[in-house]
Amino acid sequence: MEKCIRGEKAITTFVTQSLEEIRFWSRIMKEHVYFLSLGFTADQTQLIQEARQYVGLFQRIEEQISVYNEKTDPEVIRLLNVQVYQAAVSVWAYKRKVLGLILRCEIVSNNIPLLVDHTSREAAYFAKRLKELNEGKLKPLPEAIIKENVFFLKIMADHSKFIGHLLDPSERKLVDQAREFSNDFDQLLFQAQDLDHMRPQSETVPLLDHFLDQNRVSVVSLREFKKTARDLIEACKIKSNIPTLLADHVFREADHFLHIIDAFDEHLSAQQT
Repeated sequence: MEKCIRGEKAITTFVTQSLEEIRFWSRIMKEHVYFLSLGFTADQTQLIQEARQYVGLFQRIEEQISVYNEKTDPEVIRLLNVQVYQAAVSVWAYKRKVLGLILRCEIVSNNIPLLVDHTSREAAYFAKRLKELNEGKLKPLPEAIIKENVFFLKIMADHSKFIGHLLDPSERKLVDQAREFSNDFDQLLFQAQDLDHMRPQSETVPLLDHFLDQNRVSVVSLREFKKTARDLIEACKIKSNIPTLLADHVFREADHFLHIIDAFDEHLSAQQT
């Protein structure tokens, strides 16, 4: 993770983007291991203890960055990225260990394999993003637009499946809506993967512009569905096994994806002027 940031504007962007990524993803990582700890059985004390240690680790990171801002020394931020990168890689390894234990039938818990895999993919993404920032990769590239959408469309498809799985079966209308979102995002993911396979020829502004517009429409709809579900769960108006924190967690990730789409769209618009 070598330092290669040059120029005052690039330095400011580096610091700002680093802090934004760490603020968002450290909270996500903390919540992931908290959710996993709830899914273990009472006798799986070692795994629960490890999860709680990671909760504490990412809580300390959140507290650490609360005193940083865009004026913080970029060298401090570069070292912070290295520190948090190591934490992200470590929690990724923990999640993959748990996944292996489940798939080998060495433990039985309420943590379904796709959920554990899902959380590990996000940890890997977080680590990769920190590494890219320290390498000076600040501006979105055409290939990044496609690959980021492939990643997040899969995340959104997973969320839809988890919601449908955790809602009480008697919530038939909501379960059906979750399944419709799952199918919608599966199709969007397949389209994104096709576009990825066609690179670099598919990296044209018109194709990417339509690609982002199409994805935005579905993500906005899913975000509103998640918001409604979160509010209903918080008010105890529907039956489910979804904690309010988990409902808010998936809502925040959809909102984050929309911000990424908007940033890519802004980049494409600048190229056309």
